[in-house]
Amino acid sequence: MLRLENLSAGYGPAAVLQDVSLEIRKGETVALLGPNGAGKSTLLAAITGTIAHREGSILLENENLIRQPSHRIVEQGVALVPEGRLVFAPFTVEENLRLGAVRLRGDLGERYRFVYGLFPRLEERRRQAAGTLSGGEQQMLAIARSLMSAPRLLLLDEPFLGLAPLVVVEISRALEKLRATGLTLLMVEQKLDIALDFAQRAYVLIKGRIVLQDSTRNLGQRSDLADLYFALATSSASARSSP
Repeated sequence: MLRLENLSAGYGPAAVLQDVSLEIRKGETVALLGPNGAGKSTLLAAITGTIAHREGSILLENENLIRQPSHRIVEQGVALVPEGRLVFAPFTVEENLRLGAVRLRGDLGERYRFVYGLFPRLEERRRQAAGTLSGGEQQMLAIARSLMSAPRLLLLDEPFLGLAPLVVVEISRALEKLRATGLTLLMVEQKLDIALDFAQRAYVLIKGRIVLQDSTRNLGQRSDLADLYFALATSSASARSSP
């Protein structure tokens, strides 16, 4: 579904990502792990075309996304659930959902029914302003809004950040249902336990480079994984603070 080959990208003159290669098979769930500042969100921004790349390629089922505008990438079936939710607070739940249906034409009834089936609370609040929802409900809305475009590839940037445990369970169940439909997921996550439970494979990104990759089953069997992950993150932080 998605293949990054020797990708370098960043903001202005700074290359945040350096020679990154990864792949995601159709219907697979992959986690991208790493500490703050590792380049995880930058990688999602490169895939969605909101920052410029320098070298390498981004292939979506062999279609090169490099130098394509963001709206064209969305039309090809890529959707992003951004960190921090970024819902349109004055608009109703249903208006927020309508804004997510940018690649669809005609009657949207089927898509509304699909996302309301995943998140029944949103249907109950469909006439309510998004800014009045709880944090968990806003995260549900951010996911549902991205699903309104009927994507082939869903990118999730820290989908469980700051959520209560019961909400994490509710959103996890919804994402499991999405996986059962064959949707391909790439999830940025900092917490090892969530990534190992949810994803099938994982990549660890440190200072803009992939330093470890394996199946989550194999990673979960490594007794040194937590220590290794902490050591990599600490090494990254030390390197940034060095003169």
